[in-house]
Amino acid sequence: MNYLYLLGLVLATLGLRPDASPAWQTPLAAAPSYPWLSTPPAAQQQLALRFLPPPGCRRVMVAGGSWGAWLRGLPLRPAGTPAHLYTGRLKDNQAVVAAVIAIDAGTKDLQQCADAVIRLRAEYLFSQNFNKIHFHLTTGYDAWFSDYVVGRTFRVQGEQVLPASKPAEAPTHAALGQYLLPVFGYAGTLSLSRELRPVPLEEVRPGDVLIHGGRPGHAVLVADVAEHPQSGQRYLLLAQSYMPAQDIHILRNIAQPALGAWFAVPAPTEPLVETPEWTFARTELGRFE
Repeated sequence: MNYLYLLGLVLATLGLRPDASPAWQTPLAAAPSYPWLSTPPAAQQQLALRFLPPPGCRRVMVAGGSWGAWLRGLPLRPAGTPAHLYTGRLKDNQAVVAAVIAIDAGTKDLQQCADAVIRLRAEYLFSQNFNKIHFHLTTGYDAWFSDYVVGRTFRVQGEQVLPASKPAEAPTHAALGQYLLPVFGYAGTLSLSRELRPVPLEEVRPGDVLIHGGRPGHAVLVADVAEHPQSGQRYLLLAQSYMPAQDIHILRNIAQPALGAWFAVPAPTEPLVETPEWTFARTELGRFE
């Protein structure tokens, strides 16, 4: 057994380099669960090990079992894997792809930007407590997975969302996939932006979302955050899907190639956050409650 490799994996999960002193003390949590996988992800393909923090930085603290910790363990496809559209075609702009998350894009043009955030959040909650899974549609209707599995769902008639019934079923992962399809269809950046609590960019943490609600709009998930202990400068790993629906991918910093996939949080005097395929206002950061 390669004990140095295992030590590196543990330190990467905690956000430390092998030569770094601990920023905090915390017990190791059980390995995160990724319900769409038939087997646990290979350690070397996990996000935290693929993308070490920028030199001199360490990952910010997250609680074991939290949304942020779960994101750090996300399984990635082998290095160099291109991003594909839901049709199987290659994404046109491969230059922005630093890595591809090992999760399906679906077979319909549904899992776009906000939907990718919803998908990952739903998968995390399914691994923790499926009774907490719910998302608002653009109309304001609150769609709960726990309602869906007992037979209560919705139908759309014109501009109205009306109650509907369906056969009850077990709360399986397959049922989650079926529940998400209409949610993807009738939720979006506008509804998701209303669902998130605004937070200052200076307080960003893993699991937050850069989001511009509207048509057009866009959403980019903050997959991880690192910080320089002396300067306080923070850096973000960002994940997105796009239009048309495509593989969820980690973004490459094409404006500052030396940072690889990390993006420096702009200074307080800078009003914008630049990502490769969208520019956000620094006020457009939200957090799930």
